[in-house]
Amino acid sequence: MLERFFVKPQTIDRIMDCWLGPQIEQYVKALCERAYTPRSIYRRVPVLVKFAAFTAGQNVERIEEAEGLFEPFIADWLSNRHPDRSADARRRDRNFVTGVMRHFFSLVVWKAGDDRTRPSLPDPFAVQIPGFFDYLRDERGLRQSSIAHYRHYLRVFEWHLGDIGCDPKSLTLPVVTTFITTQASHFGRTAMISLASILRVFLRYLHREHVLQRDISKLVEIPQRYRLADIPRSISWGSVQDMLDQVDRRTVVGRRDYAMLLLMAVYGLRSREVALLTLDDVDWKRDRLHVRGRKAEHSTTYPLAPVVGEAIVDYLRNGRPDVQSRLLFWRHLAPQSPLTHSAVSATASKYLHRAGIPVSRPGSHTLRHASSAW
Repeated sequence: MLERFFVKPQTIDRIMDCWLGPQIEQYVKALCERAYTPRSIYRRVPVLVKFAAFTAGQNVERIEEAEGLFEPFIADWLSNRHPDRSADARRRDRNFVTGVMRHFFSLVVWKAGDDRTRPSLPDPFAVQIPGFFDYLRDERGLRQSSIAHYRHYLRVFEWHLGDIGCDPKSLTLPVVTTFITTQASHFGRTAMISLASILRVFLRYLHREHVLQRDISKLVEIPQRYRLADIPRSISWGSVQDMLDQVDRRTVVGRRDYAMLLLMAVYGLRSREVALLTLDDVDWKRDRLHVRGRKAEHSTTYPLAPVVGEAIVDYLRNGRPDVQSRLLFWRHLAPQSPLTHSAVSATASKYLHRAGIPVSRPGSHTLRHASSAW
């Protein structure tokens, strides 16, 4: 596999002679299967060879031990770069090396596909309260993204109970209140509202399942959040037009991004709603746009604005990859996969920055509030 990318036999020998050589070859094969470009492979392999040399210098030649040397290697790698590089260039360097290392371990060691994180941890309280996340999924009908928030906050709560030696069956209001007070120094107001709300649901479930004899969920106070207390993230239509002017519609990515930005600006669609659009959602005969991925599984139908329809047609004819899936918006570079809602929101943020539009937390919701200008 390495022969496809490296012409000199000495280069291939140098790669295979390092103690990570077989794993690097396996990684290159995995990249080829995911249609990564040769340029991307050329950039990644030298980083892994240097990582092998660095870990060997630390007398580490076991993959499990090498994993703990991520940060020291990255610091060493950055220190050997040109000292006059700007802060932005050094940040890009760090992000690139970190991404390569995590991707390598994800595909070759963790066997987690294209997920660049470790295999997921067990659900918090899975042993003591085994049915809680099934309850969230089956009875409350929560989305995976919402359940992920429950996992995050309850895992912190589980660690706290472990530190103080408290079992869920012996939970009391002072224990819960102390935990919330402790977290207030780390979380902002919005996070504290989420934390208190999640704890309420969890405590109510404990009482329902007779784990707790007393329902203390209603005694957990949720921080008040007043309507219109924050200024909406909105911009004028002139600013929206300035942002759209930053898109290079001569490129494949530009055609895709222009269509997505128009959907967010014209209809006020959320990033998740844009990411879930399919080819079947555009009714060309009736000039209708169906949006099915809304909150609480609601759906909405809009008239298809000509400017939006033209942008989608341009993307379909000259930008969308030839894939079997009916999902509308796709990554242009490898690995070829549908765009996630995070990528859609990041696209809006990118062009807002390019246009120099000052707005706090730029993203898809900025365009959602600007849609009233139509």
